[in-house]
Amino acid sequence: MTNLMLLTLFGGVLLLLYGIQLAGEGLKEAAGPQVKNALRTLTRNRVAALFTGVGVTFLIQSSSATTVLLVGFVDAGLMSLAQTMGVILGADVGTTLTVQLIAFRIENLAVFIAGVGLLLMFVGSRPERKSLGKGILGFGLIFLSIKIMAEAMAPLRENLLFQDLLLAVGQNPLAGILVAAAITAILHSSAATLGLVITLSLQDLITLPAALPIILGANIGTCITAYLGSLRAKSDAKRVAWAHILFKALGTLLVFPFLGPFARLTELTSADLARQIANAHTIFNLGLALVFLPFTGAITRLTRVIVTEKAEPIEEKFAPKYLSASALSDPSLALAQAAREALRMAEVVQDMLKLSLDALLGHSRELIELIENMDDRVDLLDRAIRFFLTQLSRKALTEEEAGRQMEILQLVSNLESVGDVIDKNLMELAKKRLNKQVEFSAEGRQDIQELHARVLENLELALSAFTGRDQELAQKVLRHKPAIRELEQDLYQRHIQRLEAGLSESFETSSIHLDVIANLKRINSLLTNIIYPLVQSPEAPLR
Repeated sequence: MTNLMLLTLFGGVLLLLYGIQLAGEGLKEAAGPQVKNALRTLTRNRVAALFTGVGVTFLIQSSSATTVLLVGFVDAGLMSLAQTMGVILGADVGTTLTVQLIAFRIENLAVFIAGVGLLLMFVGSRPERKSLGKGILGFGLIFLSIKIMAEAMAPLRENLLFQDLLLAVGQNPLAGILVAAAITAILHSSAATLGLVITLSLQDLITLPAALPIILGANIGTCITAYLGSLRAKSDAKRVAWAHILFKALGTLLVFPFLGPFARLTELTSADLARQIANAHTIFNLGLALVFLPFTGAITRLTRVIVTEKAEPIEEKFAPKYLSASALSDPSLALAQAAREALRMAEVVQDMLKLSLDALLGHSRELIELIENMDDRVDLLDRAIRFFLTQLSRKALTEEEAGRQMEILQLVSNLESVGDVIDKNLMELAKKRLNKQVEFSAEGRQDIQELHARVLENLELALSAFTGRDQELAQKVLRHKPAIRELEQDLYQRHIQRLEAGLSESFETSSIHLDVIANLKRINSLLTNIIYPLVQSPEAPLR
């Protein structure tokens, strides 16, 4: 092989990989968030999950990318392990469609197809049309790369060493599987590996018996991407990657002893070798879906045997639970994880507010200390969520995603402030009352309980509005703000009347009582701040 041939092949492979990536990005952008929504919602039964996997993977142009998305969704708690099984099998079928397109032998139209894509990108008035043009351009580059590599490989027909190498692959299928798996793991694309094999077939440099082990190896090698993406994920997310490996490995073991009959079956589907290679890839993955779909429950259980739950220490160190660095490459998934972690933070703040009433009115210093320690958890999650969200490049976010990012940041910022008010203000007042050994009057206790209940209700409404991006609930929180301000003024007047009546408990606790009322009102103002971005952003919920 000459240096020029090697350079041309190298450039052709890079162009093929870029074309696959561009086609996937364009089609995914044209489809919008429905791609990811489909994965999370259209997986109620095995058959629906299978067809969802086929469709989504054709749009993404990579079964590895689909499986990585599944790993992220399971890691974030947005999908169950069982839901992913049918999708994985469907993804393996969906990725064969790209190879089928490559085998259509339309590489001579590559420049025309790329030109159509560029035209749509330049003259398209809507973002979806421009994205579709980007996807078509990607397919044009795929076909162009096949043409370039086929022409570069033409001299290999006279190369005896290369012919002996391919003959050895045909005579030693296991070696062919291992080599193809390694190449696919490096390229992170089974479609790219099989594109190379189809290119060889266009120059009559490979036979179908030699191509079959490479097809099997490419299917195994494509599992590496999801496996690497699951290494730092939780147990169920790791099991998604292992399920992908099991489907491919078990399927290869079933087919390997019957490579001869498999080749003869494939030869019946077409007289064209390139088409036979694409058909063999499709038959293999369709076979996997038909064989394993009824046994996804058993595969799920097997993954639980392979990936066991780690024994957690009794005193587990508190840390973010849902944030995953691997999700940062997918803004919608990263935002879903951040929102889930923010709601976990909200649960801690909600518990702090609930417990604060007993701390203010009771006599437990241990409860006060517990609430103060809970604020440390709030601060930890606040820092983690902020850091996570700031790693998302604003250039990579859609307008809707950027709005959701600001909503989450506003939520955690105000929750952290609520935690500080409870910790540094209300708990200090609780300790002050205990140190002075004084009690609120019965009427004063009732006033604090009344305002506390209204503020706690507003917190629950604000969190519900955030979770569902519910405009009606958000407006209700806003309407409560002046009502609570009026209640605070009314409670202040009631306290003055008790002082004028000479009630001793009111004299002893006057400053503490008024400060408690003021801080509860302050907390309510912070809760109102949470929903302002929602009122200004009336888009549908991001689920």
